Amino acid sequence: MLLKDFYTVKNSIQQDGEYITQLQINKEHKLYKGHFPERPVTAGVILMQLFKEEAERITGHQLQLSKANNIKFMVVVDPDVSEDFVLHSTIEIDGDRVKLKGFAKHNEAVAIKINTLYKITS
Repeated sequence: MLLKDFYTVKNSIQQDGEYITQLQINKEHKLYKGHFPERPVTAGVILMQLFKEEAERITGHQLQLSKANNIKFMVVVDPDVSEDFVLHSTIEIDGDRVKLKGFAKHNEAVAIKINTLYKITS
């Protein structure tokens, strides 16, 4: 986990080839003191990291981002509005590569759409 104590996995299931993981964001995390103290916002790179860490947990491999084909940030992820963040991912292992396509919801709205390729490092 890159950011210690940033989130907790509340639930994770596999359904119809899709992984659905419910996270609870720690709104007291020190990250929000700098980004931003008056109105906390979860940085886009952190949202991308959440998908990577979930893919590592699911595959059992350490991964390194190789390619980000398409990433769209749709709404601001503000932990004061809701601490819940739900990842929906499809993950495919192809040799030493992991393809991930997914989206995440925050406060019932799609917050991010992601299509990435990772290299298996271990």
